[in-house]
Amino acid sequence: MCKRQGWTLSEVRFYTGVPDREDDAFWRHFWTSKLASLRRRGVTVYSRALRYRNKLVRLPDGSEHSYLAAEEKGIDVRIAIDVIGLAWQDAFDVALIFSQDQDLCEVAREIRQIARRQDRWIKIASAFPFGPVVRKARGIDWTDWIRIDRAVYDACLDPRHYRLKTPSTAGGTP
Repeated sequence: MCKRQGWTLSEVRFYTGVPDREDDAFWRHFWTSKLASLRRRGVTVYSRALRYRNKLVRLPDGSEHSYLAAEEKGIDVRIAIDVIGLAWQDAFDVALIFSQDQDLCEVAREIRQIARRQDRWIKIASAFPFGPVVRKARGIDWTDWIRIDRAVYDACLDPRHYRLKTPSTAGGTP
């Protein structure tokens, strides 16, 4: 994405929520393995435990259904702290955030103030999936928007498998 914009990539940071082993062993293993792989490739990784709460939805027939929903908590705050802190340190000219989280629009406003105070040019952009089946096709307010079409998105997919090895996936015999 940076190369397409004419920017030089200096650092990659990755932020995500990870389930506890007791809540979802499959996805815990997946994310633990994926994050370890990212770290080995020089990516700075921040993870937080997912939090769970019951949610209630009303179905079309009028009945209600309760389910346990996982939520990331603190990830957007960590991103905000890092972007603002690194801007104060003059560590970047462009911050590219792959998110549509409107909570981060306050970060964009703060970056504009930092740029004025430091009398320098700083850009903040948000990249997001865009296409005919995407309902929420907008970036973070107060940022430059970079649309990611399906072809670019598919080209960026990680081909590695981070799932638990089972006899069927490891090529062995049961």
